[in-house]
Amino acid sequence: MGKTSDDDERIFFPETPIKPLAKANSVDKSPEKPHYLGHRDRLRQRFAAGSDALPDYELLELLLFRLIPRADTKPVAKALLARFGTLAEVLGAPVARLEEVRGIGPTVALELKIVAATAQRAARSEIKGREVLSSWTQVLGYCRSVMAFEEREQFRILFLDKKNALIADEVQQVGTVDHTPVYPREVVKRALELSATAIILAHNHPSGDPTPSRADIEMTKLVIETAKPLGIAVHDHIIIGKKGHASMKGLLLI
Repeated sequence: MGKTSDDDERIFFPETPIKPLAKANSVDKSPEKPHYLGHRDRLRQRFAAGSDALPDYELLELLLFRLIPRADTKPVAKALLARFGTLAEVLGAPVARLEEVRGIGPTVALELKIVAATAQRAARSEIKGREVLSSWTQVLGYCRSVMAFEEREQFRILFLDKKNALIADEVQQVGTVDHTPVYPREVVKRALELSATAIILAHNHPSGDPTPSRADIEMTKLVIETAKPLGIAVHDHIIIGKKGHASMKGLLLI
C-alpha cells in the first residue's frame, strides 16, 4: 500500500518476459525447434518397442542424448564407430582416444567409461559365486568385456573354490603392447591366500590375434607345474583378442 506504479515495477521480476499480444495478421517469427528433438522422441519410441532392431549407431545415439543434450548426436555416434569400429570398441577405448573424436569432451568421454564399467560389473555378476565351468559362455563374455580392447597386455586370474565357483578375479600384471611378465610363484601364493583350489588364467593380445605364442605356452606349463604340488589346478588359459579368443585347453596345449 502507498507504493507508486514505478515502485511496483521495480520489485516485480518475472522469470520470463511477458510477450506482447500478437497483432492481427502478424507473422509468427518464433524459431523452429531443432530437427533432432523430434528425432530423439522417435528413436526413444523405437527403442521402447524393441532395442534389437536398432543398429549400433542409433543405440549409441540414445546413450549420447543425455550426455550431449543440445546437439544432433547422430554425427558424433557415427564418427565414434568410424574411428573405433564397433560399439564394444567405443566403450573399451581409453578416455584420451575418445576425446580425439570431434564432439567428445572430457565429461562425455568419462561418462562413456562409466557405462563401460557398469557393463563389465554386470557381466562379472553373472559368474560371481557360480560354477564357472558350467557357465563358460559367461566367463568368456566377461573376459572379453574387460580385456579385449585394452591397449596393453593384462594378465588376469580367476580364483575358484572347491566347487569351481568364482572367489575373486584379479589383474596380477599389466605389461606392454606385446608382453606381460608373469611370476608363477606369485600366482600360486595369491591362490593360497584366497584358499583357491583352482584357477583360470587369462590375458589379452592387443594386436587382436589370440593365437598363443610359444612364451604363452611355456609360461602356462610352468604355472601348472608350480601349482600342482600344492593342490591347485589350472583349468585353462584363455587368450582374448579383439575378434575372438583361444583356449589352451581347447587347443590341447595344456
